[in-house]
Amino acid sequence: MKIISLNVGLPRLVLRDEEPVSTGIFKEPIDGRVMMRTLNLDGDRQADLSVHGGPSKAVYVYPAEHYDFWKRELPEMDLPWGMFGENFTTTGLLEAEINIGDKFRIGTAEVMVTQPRMPCYKLGLKFGRPDIIKRFLQSERTGFYLAVLKEGGVGAGDEFEPLARDAHGVRVSDITRLYTREKHNVTLLRRAIEVEALPESWRGYFQHQLQKLTSSEH
Repeated sequence: MKIISLNVGLPRLVLRDEEPVSTGIFKEPIDGRVMMRTLNLDGDRQADLSVHGGPSKAVYVYPAEHYDFWKRELPEMDLPWGMFGENFTTTGLLEAEINIGDKFRIGTAEVMVTQPRMPCYKLGLKFGRPDIIKRFLQSERTGFYLAVLKEGGVGAGDEFEPLARDAHGVRVSDITRLYTREKHNVTLLRRAIEVEALPESWRGYFQHQLQKLTSSEH
């Protein structure tokens, strides 16, 4: 479980329907070590803080293992590390194996897994194809966000050292499935709502889903 590419980028303007929009999705691999802070990595910024960034989305992780899938799906595209806007391209950390709330040490920093990534139209701008948003969600290869519990230096090659496994056992992939194809899974909804590490926006959304389901049963 380690970082194989550390990627950062500052917001830039791109055109959407001939209108300029600012996006921080363009990330480039860098050498050396950077400080991982409560809101992001040094040298990295998010453009629209209403949907990106914040303490529960400080750093975005994307598994390198998924790149082979996308190379088969999109054979005509060049897919360098950082293509999905991730800060860390990693090995050994898959959504179906990592729990929301799991804690790790990376370099001198400590982090906690908070939520899967939901794609927005800016992923479509990056790939030059709006269908990538639907395909990304359907693939369930979402990657996930980290909250920074203790600031510290990180770099490519750093190992993820497990510190604590969240006892609820709700995986990153479970949250994605509840959003996409298992909206009616009452048992999993109840378990997800109990995970304190899951941001309030997700828990509120699932609480609303659960209320709709249980009220329709009466």
